[in-house]
Amino acid sequence: MGTNSGEEKKTEGQQLSEKLFFEIKNCWDTATGAELEEVETFGKAYKQFLDAGKTEREFTRHTVELLKEKGFQDLNSLLNEKGTLSPGSKVYQLNRDKSLVFAVIGKRPLTEGINIVGAHVDSPRIDLKTNPIYEDSELALLDTHYYGGIKPYQWTAIALAMHGTVVGKDGKKRDICIGEDEGDPVFTITDLLPHLARDQMQKKAADFIDGEGLDILAGSRPYKDPKAKDKVKLNLLSLIHDKYGILEEDFAGAEFEFVPAQKARDLGLDRSMIGGYGHDDRSCSFAALKALLDFSGGTPPEKTVVCLLTDKEEVGSMGNTGAQSRLFENFVAYLGVKTLNSYSEIALRQCLGNSSMLSADVNAAFDPNFDSVFDKKTSSYFGKGLVLSKFTGRGGKAGGSEANAEFCQKVQGILNKNTVRWQYGELGKVDKGGGGTIALHVANLGVEVLDCGIPVLSMHSPFEVISKIDLYTAYRGYLAFLREA
Repeated sequence: MGTNSGEEKKTEGQQLSEKLFFEIKNCWDTATGAELEEVETFGKAYKQFLDAGKTEREFTRHTVELLKEKGFQDLNSLLNEKGTLSPGSKVYQLNRDKSLVFAVIGKRPLTEGINIVGAHVDSPRIDLKTNPIYEDSELALLDTHYYGGIKPYQWTAIALAMHGTVVGKDGKKRDICIGEDEGDPVFTITDLLPHLARDQMQKKAADFIDGEGLDILAGSRPYKDPKAKDKVKLNLLSLIHDKYGILEEDFAGAEFEFVPAQKARDLGLDRSMIGGYGHDDRSCSFAALKALLDFSGGTPPEKTVVCLLTDKEEVGSMGNTGAQSRLFENFVAYLGVKTLNSYSEIALRQCLGNSSMLSADVNAAFDPNFDSVFDKKTSSYFGKGLVLSKFTGRGGKAGGSEANAEFCQKVQGILNKNTVRWQYGELGKVDKGGGGTIALHVANLGVEVLDCGIPVLSMHSPFEVISKIDLYTAYRGYLAFLREA
């Protein structure tokens, strides 16, 4: 009796191909019904968190609220108390409301190393200058200085929301958010109408609008006093003062960030994607947060697990809230004090040298609209899972971080063991692209680090796009790493 064609014995070459080739499969094809429900639930929670945390201050504030609900304690408040942290203890340290580290203490001593997932919570945006408010042609405008790598023309003719923190003369801190609620006014950066844009359209895209041209339209109604100067500006300042008690001089040290006013939305008829502002890098931050929270109840982990969320990555990770600061190193030292009941420089160095981290940052997804800048063989793709990037940097790998072969194989083995789909990922062709993450700054401390994140379309734009299943796969991958590295 003959066999069906589908039951034919595989040839030697077919069997060898299955053994030797690395086949990157689409996660949607292998997901079960239960997993698909988890993907949707996870995506819904992420959209809500993304909308609530459009700035680094807001993201860390909502994260701390969630940590407190799960029983995490402020490490700063514990440093002056007697006693030690035992396995299962949950602590966090908030740094200037912009960066955050939190951990669940493991059974094994810190000197054997800790498992870390690190990400950043800042995103490209439009900031105000220190003396921003001016009037021109009876319009009130806000002078700006953009933050991070943006295409300036993408930020014109869209609705913007203002998020700010101001400390007045009275020393009181005021958090301001205008443009996110349905009844709020919004702001915008105007663009030139096509009828008058003949000369503009002859320019290179980088010259459509320069940094000094990104001034925000904020008002047009004059203050009712014929003898007053700059009446539109005065009216604007009067409104701000009446509601928030702020004077013009208070803007000199204030932090005002303008971000897209829209909410994160399902994208595509199949609802397989999420479009929104700030996927870079809050998608990885959220996945890392949720992964670590899975250790906050029940049996303590073997090794201490840590989530590091930093600021300033988009401008080089400098400053006292960035990854180049002593934030992470200090946190580990404080954990040593509270777990060993004493401080030892040798113990700190042993801990760092034996530790492992996934640098959780996004990668550029292959875009068929711009295929000339991508190398298809090493690009990351939507729906194919977590992206492992052995090295970052530009040109000859300058300014980046590169993981060694031993650690790469260790991570790949953990993901394979836990059936977490993963793929390769480089940021474009060799001399076309490149970029960096927080990886090199933690690697400089002696920690093993591999970049590992989510593919993104339209990165650094006001409306980035990710795949829901890649987001969920990242969560599963970070969870597996924290548990088994």
